[in-house]
Amino acid sequence: MTKVLIPSGALGLGFDRAALANGVAAKPDLIAIDGGSTDSGPHYLGTGTSKYARGSVKTEWADIMVARAEAGVPLVIGTAGTSGADDAVDWLLDITREIAAETGERLKIAVLKSGQDSGKMVAALAAGCVTPLSPVLEISEALLTSCTNIVALAGAEQIQAALETGADIVIAGRTTDTAIISALPLAQGCHPGGAWHGAKIGECGALATTNPGSGTILIEFDDEGFVITPMGSDARATPYTVSAHMLYENSDPFLLYEPGGHLDVTAAQYEALDPRRVRVTGSQWVPSDRYRVKLEGARLAGYQTVSLVLVREPRYVANIRAWCSDIHRKCTAKARASVAGQFDLELRVIGLDATLGELDSHAQTGSEVGVMGIVTAETQAIAQEVAKILNPYLLHHALTEQEEMPTFAFPFSPTEMSRGAIYEFCLNHVLELDNPMDAFDLTTVEVGP
Repeated sequence: MTKVLIPSGALGLGFDRAALANGVAAKPDLIAIDGGSTDSGPHYLGTGTSKYARGSVKTEWADIMVARAEAGVPLVIGTAGTSGADDAVDWLLDITREIAAETGERLKIAVLKSGQDSGKMVAALAAGCVTPLSPVLEISEALLTSCTNIVALAGAEQIQAALETGADIVIAGRTTDTAIISALPLAQGCHPGGAWHGAKIGECGALATTNPGSGTILIEFDDEGFVITPMGSDARATPYTVSAHMLYENSDPFLLYEPGGHLDVTAAQYEALDPRRVRVTGSQWVPSDRYRVKLEGARLAGYQTVSLVLVREPRYVANIRAWCSDIHRKCTAKARASVAGQFDLELRVIGLDATLGELDSHAQTGSEVGVMGIVTAETQAIAQEVAKILNPYLLHHALTEQEEMPTFAFPFSPTEMSRGAIYEFCLNHVLELDNPMDAFDLTTVEVGP
């Protein structure tokens, strides 16, 4: 049996310290936590920076490092620093150095980097080793070289290699969410289907329980399946909460693709052992004939300036679509005539369908809406200039020419906010490898006094 303790769904989200203490008392063989994802958009991969505040990350990481020392087991974090880019890995390594220096703890750290050199990716593309996933995105040498960061998603094999160094802590770049949990159970001979399925259920901590905010769970892997136990005193795992998690961030509720194969839970059985614990058996791991890892890339998409205006006059709220459409047409024409350079103007109606856009088929207007103007251009100067052209339209534009000039409300001054450089995801591809470590860099360092 192999026990893996997951303190939280991600470092920086917070967790119940009492629940973590309960997990340590259960004598785990490994502590594993995710460090990020693509959920918050391409900026973090594009810049190699963290979404979470350094102070909160350091506080949580220090507590988890104490838990690791008390348990006397390895600690693994994947997708360090939100994106898993090499700079983000170095950022968390620096925090780890600080904590070790403050506590006087001497530690061996395995650093697994997932960053990909664009020149090597160009060569891999030419060799036919880079292939698209659905939906297919165009790829070229120019696109690859335009990326500010490219990462490959490590699987269980790379985490196993890091653990084999005997490190106290593994700080990994971009990994699949499941790899950091499944690696040790697989290495110790636990059921492969159970190892991958349990890792999927545990990837977000207590999200697969009745109290997601409690954070901490323990998963026990064996030669037939796994058992999930929430560590929070008022959290429960049920067959429903556990089975439903296969729907989370997954296009198929029965299949999950990973480096080296895929998980099939079609025949999985979910059994409530008691009011708090669930046992799962019957999951199957299907190896593939080729070893492939997913690639993620981000590149500069331009520069952006935004403005926000609040509209309350009932007639304008009721006709907000027509108002926005007229502003968009007139402002775009005016800006095209006076601004040299490429730009795009978008008006989002907040309070109507700003979240889903055209996909929101049941949107309804209320007593107030906000209209956010978004100008994206090839330089910040152009974006700022177009936003200033937009300003009087948002403040005074009338629905018709034959009416009094209206005035709307800006919530702050100046109304234009420069967002600076913005990024976009531009890869949805896999990279074929002869050896799982070919695209990854593994080193060890000593930290502390």
